[in-house]
Amino acid sequence: MLPKEREFTGAFFTPQIWVELSQKYLTDVLGEDWQDEHYIWDCAAGTGNLLTGLTNKFNVFASTLDRQDVDVMKDRIQNGANLLVEHVFQFDFLNDSFDKLPKPLFDIINDPEKRKKLVIYINPPYAEASNKKTLQRIEGNRGVEQNAINKKYAALLGQGNAELFVQFLTRIYFEIPDCIIAEFSKVKILNGQHFINFRNFFEAKLEKSFVVPASTFDNVKGSFPIGFMIWSTSKKEKFKKAKFDVFDKTGNFIGKKKYFSYDDSQYINDWIKPYRADPKRNQLIGKFPFKGNDFQNQNMIQIVHHKMEYNVQAGQFLINQSNLKEACVYFAVRKTIKADWLNDRDQFLFPNRKWKKDDEFQNDCLAFTLFKNSIRSEHGTNHWIPFTEYEVNAMSKFESDFMSRYIAGKVNTQITTNLFSTLEKEKQEKIEFSTVAKAVLQAGLELWKYYHHDISTKQFYLGQKPNVNASLYDIREYFQGRNAAGRMNSKSEDETYMQLIGNLRNELKILAKKIEPKVYEYGFLKA
Repeated sequence: MLPKEREFTGAFFTPQIWVELSQKYLTDVLGEDWQDEHYIWDCAAGTGNLLTGLTNKFNVFASTLDRQDVDVMKDRIQNGANLLVEHVFQFDFLNDSFDKLPKPLFDIINDPEKRKKLVIYINPPYAEASNKKTLQRIEGNRGVEQNAINKKYAALLGQGNAELFVQFLTRIYFEIPDCIIAEFSKVKILNGQHFINFRNFFEAKLEKSFVVPASTFDNVKGSFPIGFMIWSTSKKEKFKKAKFDVFDKTGNFIGKKKYFSYDDSQYINDWIKPYRADPKRNQLIGKFPFKGNDFQNQNMIQIVHHKMEYNVQAGQFLINQSNLKEACVYFAVRKTIKADWLNDRDQFLFPNRKWKKDDEFQNDCLAFTLFKNSIRSEHGTNHWIPFTEYEVNAMSKFESDFMSRYIAGKVNTQITTNLFSTLEKEKQEKIEFSTVAKAVLQAGLELWKYYHHDISTKQFYLGQKPNVNASLYDIREYFQGRNAAGRMNSKSEDETYMQLIGNLRNELKILAKKIEPKVYEYGFLKA
């Protein structure tokens, strides 16, 4: 285990735990005497904490945008920090010319041989152009979009130009060629769709790397990985894939993580879009938005009623009887594996064809989706009740028995496209669920039965109109209620309900674990 991190309140502070680890990795790559044989420049130094622990102050340079941070570093030198006063200076890396650098550093940058021994060792800011508050703190009123490097390389970077740290890396790559870059940054430069342009020109060998939780960095919010990557820019390689060491927030090594560029891949939304239902036809039962292809957007992928306004700007996948299986496969694939800080940027992909021949997999996805959707009957007819009125002892008929008929094989899944079509209707087989899926359905049935028993004994005799068409969302709302802020409570005082909903959730977890290996086997995710 590494030493405990120190507290710090400044922006973009690199915790001491990761400073020490990064310098160990640099020693592994460059050798025990690397600090004597190389020059080191932190061009986004802040107050210089990344340079703590370096031993050869004659080879170390530190620059930062703010005069105040320069003064802090010089005060630290007076109190024993191992830096030279003349090597600490104010410099706006995204605007200033290299002519403003101290002469020793300027000479290194302009000498091809010395440049090969220059290590740009940085933790640049992670602000995006859309994050106005963060930009104001970092760049005053100039922001991301107004700096000189942004203007110079905007066309080359495309959408990736919105990121400050990418602008740092781009200038270093083009204007300090053949140096070594040792940098902390978001790993989306390796696999994000907005950074394809960046990967097309940034050809360098990734020598060694690790990832840690972003939450361990001061003033960095969100659950995502921050990587430390050592690049040899003199070795021209396009990034395709790499295996990173993984450390938890306390500095314990917990395994390896593969990252892929995905540049030659098609994505899951490319796969599902052709299955969309025609919005002009009155056969819709629900929809979900096309929200990204990665885990970062997992919470946004929800199946809602097709009449509900939900993430309309993202585009909508409309569901009907002809594409229900594909919709459930898509939904289950994106929801069965929990999003966490490590898989945040993993991309869901266009699958191979094996999934089409696996009826059990498709039916498992259907069972999972039946009890994970966000359908609410208040928006219109609920077509997602997987049971009959007789099975749950309902007080009256459901508005729609679509799902129970679909499961029984009594729904025609072929849709006639026009009045003159002579296509034969596709025969649908009865759904045969796996043992694990049956356990989910049984747990769901017990919950529905309890709900219908409760509303028949309470609401009916109180003169209220019970909702016999309730979805799982409606059942949860009925038993759990809402707080003063309008949010659904996490628990209910009804112990029987809590046991039944707990049983259903446990069975769903077991089903999700059964589906998970197929997600990789069929190519929806890379392993």
